[in-house]
Amino acid sequence: MLASHWAEQSDARFLLRIEDIDHTRCSAEHTTQIFEDLEWLGLEWELPVRIQSEHREDFEKTAETLSTAGFLYPCFCTRKDIEREIANLARAPHPGDVPLYPGTCRRLSADERESRLSKGDPHSLRLDLDQAIDSIGSDLFWQDSFNGPQIAEPERLGDAIISRKDIGTSYHLAVTHDDALQSVTDVIRGVDLWESTHLHVVLQTLLGYPIPTYHHHELLTDASGNRLAKRDRSITLKQLRESGTTPTKLREELESQLDL
Repeated sequence: MLASHWAEQSDARFLLRIEDIDHTRCSAEHTTQIFEDLEWLGLEWELPVRIQSEHREDFEKTAETLSTAGFLYPCFCTRKDIEREIANLARAPHPGDVPLYPGTCRRLSADERESRLSKGDPHSLRLDLDQAIDSIGSDLFWQDSFNGPQIAEPERLGDAIISRKDIGTSYHLAVTHDDALQSVTDVIRGVDLWESTHLHVVLQTLLGYPIPTYHHHELLTDASGNRLAKRDRSITLKQLRESGTTPTKLREELESQLDL
């Protein structure tokens, strides 16, 4: 967020977006805390702020567009189903590999698929990557400000979930839709989302969206070099504020650590 704000100082627009589509992890309390923390840091942004949870219909319509074009298919698998299918593969993943979805529901017949849909079986929507590549080709690129031109390799993510069964969308679909809607030209985010960019370029191309320039910066870490994360109960901006840290001192430390 600070990196985006520094970019705004060069006459760019600075947008704040609340990406709260995952109701299992997000809450109104968290959103309020974000606003308070950023205001304390001295950041200002354009209004109104786009709050993704208020625009689920937009994402559902976009998923329907992709589905109608034949780029998505319903997946009825549970996590246990997928784990069992992967375990039964002739070649199990090597340690450290991220196992890809084995395409179980892509192989369903049209009749079986329609039967399960008519019964109301819970399902997500997955990208049929082969269909997508057949349509748009494999010569996909994005520009990364820190690393130069990058060749997109969406096969690294396989048939990714584009619309989750519980929330009707996914992070991937929501951000690519909103980046295009808000005319975002530069996306500044951490290197932990590098892999996602390979998929985002595919979605942008399928939907006729412009592909932004990406700036993948290093992650903030603690004194031991561990990534700061909520799940690890890392120190928060609120705790820093209450401990007496000033916004100026914190901005200087962050700028130094991110090498911006």
